[in-house]
Amino acid sequence: MIKRNPSIANIKAGYLFPEIAKRRREYAAAHPEANIISLGVGNTTEPILPHIDAGLVNGAKRLSTAEGYSGYGDEQGLTGLREKIAEVIYQGKVKSEEVFISDGAKCDIGRLQLLFGAGIPVAVQDPSYPVYVDGSVLIGAAGAWAGTGYGGISYLPCTAENDYFPDLSLIPENGLFYFCSPNNPTGAVANREQLGALVAAALRKGSVIIYDAAYAEYIRDPALPKSIYEIAGARTCAIEVNSFSKPAGFTGVRLGWTVVPLELSYASGEKVNADWNRICTTIFNGASNIAQAGGLVALESEGLKEIRELCDFYLGNAKLIRQALRELDITCVGGDNSPYIWARFPGRDSWEVFAEILEKCQVVTTPGAGFGPAGQSFIRFSAFGHRTDVEEACKRLSKLRITTDHTD
Repeated sequence: MIKRNPSIANIKAGYLFPEIAKRRREYAAAHPEANIISLGVGNTTEPILPHIDAGLVNGAKRLSTAEGYSGYGDEQGLTGLREKIAEVIYQGKVKSEEVFISDGAKCDIGRLQLLFGAGIPVAVQDPSYPVYVDGSVLIGAAGAWAGTGYGGISYLPCTAENDYFPDLSLIPENGLFYFCSPNNPTGAVANREQLGALVAAALRKGSVIIYDAAYAEYIRDPALPKSIYEIAGARTCAIEVNSFSKPAGFTGVRLGWTVVPLELSYASGEKVNADWNRICTTIFNGASNIAQAGGLVALESEGLKEIRELCDFYLGNAKLIRQALRELDITCVGGDNSPYIWARFPGRDSWEVFAEILEKCQVVTTPGAGFGPAGQSFIRFSAFGHRTDVEEACKRLSKLRITTDHTD
């Protein structure tokens, strides 16, 4: 019989968010009368706003006409959309041929590992989005689960003690470092000085930064960078991934992009951009032409206005959640330039706190341990929800009294 891929055998059976969904279903089955509210998974809830929605509708309608129909498109994406992203999002800091349109940031994060293969050291912020680690395990760049993390992965703690920014001396030589700002799950945003130090460290160590900017449109402080390419030197050491999912409500529409600068090279001198182009044209047939039509109008002035309105709505939810937690004297960060709030419950197992909040409040959250070893004793609250649900959840949370061990 054929053998199983040993890298798949190494990965834990349950991905974080399906596990949360499973526990929610089990609780609902045991408590059919419960009105469960989710502040857990980062899935958008509000309708796509009119101007952007009209772009999607018109894109679909054009396919019913002889002159408007298109079959396969360029795997790298519509030229017009690539140009628009370079112009509007990056203000000319990247070239259109460096922008590759995808079916979402998560998908590209997984595919990016194909560029570097199994024999490269990998480091991640701890805590971090699980796909950074899981993708590394699947490609064979990491080993089996070792109790608190995977063998071969360097976990760089991001805690209150270091202002949620890692010790850059721990970045491996000639490896990959996954970095997310605004961060999922902590909500922390790296400032210009911190990103400058990150780029300097990557250049010094010969490593590549995979920079996840999926929540950049939630940044409201003008002093905080939205892109790694605002930092000198980043074009020679960083790949940036971004998405329409969270700012435009495209979580189900599926549209994102990755920037691979032409200056980025391997040790041998070959261009990473050329290899990424080869991967995209080999295993990817391009993002939906309808989704790309929506992306084009999202970057028009009216579409950008709608994106800001939608992000402001979710940031309003975040403010309510943060206020409710602070009134309970629960220490938390995030929620100001990010849709996530990271709350600390000292001395407690985060899955136990998850279960207690579900039992006492019928509110679903995300246990911090699912994001890495440093996430233990934390809970992530998501601001993605209808306002009435968020307000009701905050009322329920106000009655919460979770014991903590303050000796932690």
